[in-house]
Amino acid sequence: PGSVQGQAGQGLEQPGTVEGPLRWLLRSPFDRNVPVQLELQELLLDHVFQRLGVSSQGCVDHPIVLTEAVCNPLYSRQMMSELLFECYQVPKVSYGVDSLYSFYHNRRQNWPCSGLVISSGYQCTHILPVLEGRLDAKNCKRINLGGCQAAVYLQRLLQLKYPGHFAAITLSRMEEILHEHSYIAQDYIEELQKWRCPEYYENNVHKMQLPFSNKLLGSTVASEEKQEKRQQQLRRLQELNARRREEKLQLDQERLDRLLYVQELLEDGQMDQFHKALVELNMDSAEELQSYINKLSLSVEQTKQKILQSEVNIEVDVVDSKPETPDLDPLGSEQSLEDVESINEFEPLFAEEQPEAEKPVAAVQPVFNLAEYHQLFLGTERIRAPEIVFQPSLIGEDQAGIAETMQFVLERYSKEQQTILVQNVFLTGGNTMYPGLKARIQKELLEMRPFQSSFQVHLASSPVLDAWYGARDWAVEYMSREEGWIRGEYLKEHCASNVYVPIRLPKQAPRAAEAAGRASGTGNAGEQA
Repeated sequence: PGSVQGQAGQGLEQPGTVEGPLRWLLRSPFDRNVPVQLELQELLLDHVFQRLGVSSQGCVDHPIVLTEAVCNPLYSRQMMSELLFECYQVPKVSYGVDSLYSFYHNRRQNWPCSGLVISSGYQCTHILPVLEGRLDAKNCKRINLGGCQAAVYLQRLLQLKYPGHFAAITLSRMEEILHEHSYIAQDYIEELQKWRCPEYYENNVHKMQLPFSNKLLGSTVASEEKQEKRQQQLRRLQELNARRREEKLQLDQERLDRLLYVQELLEDGQMDQFHKALVELNMDSAEELQSYINKLSLSVEQTKQKILQSEVNIEVDVVDSKPETPDLDPLGSEQSLEDVESINEFEPLFAEEQPEAEKPVAAVQPVFNLAEYHQLFLGTERIRAPEIVFQPSLIGEDQAGIAETMQFVLERYSKEQQTILVQNVFLTGGNTMYPGLKARIQKELLEMRPFQSSFQVHLASSPVLDAWYGARDWAVEYMSREEGWIRGEYLKEHCASNVYVPIRLPKQAPRAAEAAGRASGTGNAGEQA
């Protein structure tokens, strides 16, 4: 028989590979653990039957065992049956509760057929009383908290603690932390006091390494290569300055020769040509001409000396501490903007306060250890996230926790029935796999039960998969029977099913009486006419 596990009340989680915004864009056919989007449910069933290798054409010629939520709404089951019978034409279907299948699978010879099932899954937690092998649906209670809310709460805690790693703290990583690092404290307040001790913190804190890039912000080139590169840059800058000095010397020499020629006109007495030349040079008098001749002569001499000094420095391979920038031309000679920008780019390399320019440059070292910076330290978060199922007020939920709800359910029974139920407190579901949960339930029962009373707490052998194993065991045992299978009916009860609640429609008057009433009314109208 085909056995399909439906809505995952046992804590089966969404794929952990889906990260970031994409995870919130995915549409789910479930609201909590009740299917509401049947078109998406059809896509899921298509995928399941394809992976199971169903090769029949036009139909699924296999019986189907389908899990459903506790006290599943009538409309949801009706639409699921319509989908299975009309779309897939399955021969027969059986509905059951996942946690009851797990309870059925873990039964032992000495186990009583009654017990209190605590099922905590991905979306919610249920307290289910089972008396004489049947679910007491009237006294079932649900807490709208599970593994999903714990993961969201842990994500919020760590994002506040490490705002620099906000994007790296994803829900998938939080679920991984919950599975591998979290535990249930037997006494929450006492455990928090322990974490205040530095020694206890150092011994029990867990570190989670986030992915990071090993590339440093600075250069990792060896100091010798850096020094050689620096020398090459200095030589290129020296050559650039020498070329600029030569160009400036040539221009200044040409202007000086022209001014000297104008001065010779004055000495020769050619006053007309002299005054005409002064107008072209935009000068007013011979004194101004002499002033410019003196400035240009001084500039030419200085430039020649700098060229000679730079040639000497190149020969002995000595680098100037700071290159001289070309002097401003009094006549407004044009300069290349690109050359000036190139000089300004290397200006810091020649600062006078850097006499150690020739010393080797040490390799750049990171300010801090990048690996340690990308580590999450898990301290009290290990117990705070899973504690919400016992104290929903931690996340602002106005609900009762597991202990209060369990006590409320037990108080609805007589003392004899309470004693029977607590003899088999059964824990199942993916959210019950935290270390210490069984001891915490035992502690809570010890506080609420009478003095010297006995109770037993059992944990499912495989809290996540036992629902599937139980459904498989039930299908094999009941395959040849009619009990629990439906072929178009609404629901048939069995040991792991919900309780059948018939649909009560308002009574209507018989059609014959309505027809008679209409006929009598027509006759009376005729007589009156």
